[in-house]
Amino acid sequence: MKIYILTDLEGAAMVSRFSQTREEGPSKQTAMKLLTWEVNAAVDGILDVDPDAEVVVWDGHGSGGLDVLEFHSEAKLITRGPIRPPYYLDETYDALFFVGQHAMAGTPNAPLSHTYSSRSVEYYKLNGMRIGEFGCRAVMAGSFDVPTVFISGDDKAVAEAKELVPKIYSVETKQGLGQELALHLSPQKSREAIRKTAAEACRHIDQIQPLKIDPPYEQEIRALEGQSIEGYLRRGAVKIDDRTVVKRSDTICELFI
Repeated sequence: MKIYILTDLEGAAMVSRFSQTREEGPSKQTAMKLLTWEVNAAVDGILDVDPDAEVVVWDGHGSGGLDVLEFHSEAKLITRGPIRPPYYLDETYDALFFVGQHAMAGTPNAPLSHTYSSRSVEYYKLNGMRIGEFGCRAVMAGSFDVPTVFISGDDKAVAEAKELVPKIYSVETKQGLGQELALHLSPQKSREAIRKTAAEACRHIDQIQPLKIDPPYEQEIRALEGQSIEGYLRRGAVKIDDRTVVKRSDTICELFI
């Protein structure tokens, strides 16, 4: 078995303030440990099913979200650095897991919700459908026939995932009460649930279909008030108005995902 785990920092239990995810210091270091322990729990769940499984983890948080000194000894890590889609995910993987996921920008009462950039993006749309980081990358995995079978994160992130992958195995690490407020599981209970559910996901990979959206693709991105769209234009997008761009492609990995 070969599993790809994509991580983000905002969805871990006990993380619900932007200062925990943006500002270097003791608060972020604690958040990184919390996430790393949840990732390790997912790895343990995978290895409970297949002790010989190959598990590759990509630290998907912009400023880095994993404590490498606490990282699982039996997994492999793609650390932060210059990287582009598909992030070394390919058809050799049996499944994609999300650990520490948050909801898309604009989701009511979703802690730390955003789409790629909490400071600059109002929304993404793919072929007319509002979509977040989970959806974009699950579709990317689907283009390689890799199913997305597991997610852990806040309840709004889980609901978003189930809209796209109804049979996905999930752990709600917290209940969102606001943009920077949540009712959390304890870190121990969160890890216990992640380990158990990750194992169940591995046992039922063949029951979940890859998420596919057929090309051609049209991605619409709207920036927040006062934010520049020049970076998108330099990378092949077309200007719609001062805050909105569109990029079209027959290949999902050529989009901003």
